[in-house]
Amino acid sequence: MIWMANDEWPMTNTIKGIKTTLKGLSITVRHLFASHKKRELVPASDNNYFKQLEGTNTIQYPKQKLPSPEVGRYQLDVEIDDCIVCDLCAKVCPVNCIDIESIKATEAIGQTSDGTTKRLYAAKFDIDMAKCMYCGLCTIVCPTECIVMTNQYDKSVFQLSDLTYEFSDMPPEVAAQKRRELEQQQADRQAAKLAAMQKKEGGA
Repeated sequence: MIWMANDEWPMTNTIKGIKTTLKGLSITVRHLFASHKKRELVPASDNNYFKQLEGTNTIQYPKQKLPSPEVGRYQLDVEIDDCIVCDLCAKVCPVNCIDIESIKATEAIGQTSDGTTKRLYAAKFDIDMAKCMYCGLCTIVCPTECIVMTNQYDKSVFQLSDLTYEFSDMPPEVAAQKRRELEQQQADRQAAKLAAMQKKEGGA
């Protein structure tokens, strides 16, 4: 090859390569020794957020965590005791990540924290965060504000099924009993209605 006839050319490239490597290593070593000074944790809305020139460029997660924005939308949470099982959140969800099953109570079963009377049991209230698009629509339509978006953003799991969160605290056997009670009440009402009609027809 032509370059072999000139011994200076490969030597020059070797020297340039060594210089380049040393320069890159010097930057690495400089950052290595500067890592003892942790990055100051300030929100992204702070005027000095992009002016931090000292310390490391990244935070030491999970020991350090950036403050969550006030308008941030992250993990959904449900205060099931305040839920009236109106199903509005499931209906408005554009990706169908909320699965609710309600059972009508035979009588009023209490009140929410804002005084709303509860007449439905939540036999099932599941939210699949793997489907959730974090739009926040479910929190807007909730009349009792029982469903909220928290500041919990780190929800890493090993199984996709672990991203489905169950908020109903009603055991299956209790749900089955409440269904039987409702069916019995409906049957009793139907029988009473039929008896009243027959009595009316007999009196006529």
